[in-house]
Amino acid sequence: MARQAKGEGRVLVRKREQLKAPGLWKVLLHNDDYTTQDFVVWLLKTVFRKPEPEAVAIMLAVHRSGMGVAGTYTRDVAETRAERARRLAEQEGFPLLCTVEEDHA
Repeated sequence: MARQAKGEGRVLVRKREQLKAPGLWKVLLHNDDYTTQDFVVWLLKTVFRKPEPEAVAIMLAVHRSGMGVAGTYTRDVAETRAERARRLAEQEGFPLLCTVEEDHA
């Protein structure tokens, strides 16, 4: 956008900044031998707002491959949900490991 400055004969040019979308981060659940499958499904439904079929599928992925993606969010949301999941697991006496990593996809 260009406009004439009053009384000066110069043209001022204002650059428009391109806003970049925030990066995405994955919340990962790690398998262990103590956290129950029912609790993981409940956690996925409650904290990560997954419907039952998707929660069961993620839980099975965690069980079979050792890790599964609970969700992909902006960094603040991912860290908040991971922390909430860890606190709930700890309150129930489960050693569930829940980590956050940048999504490079």
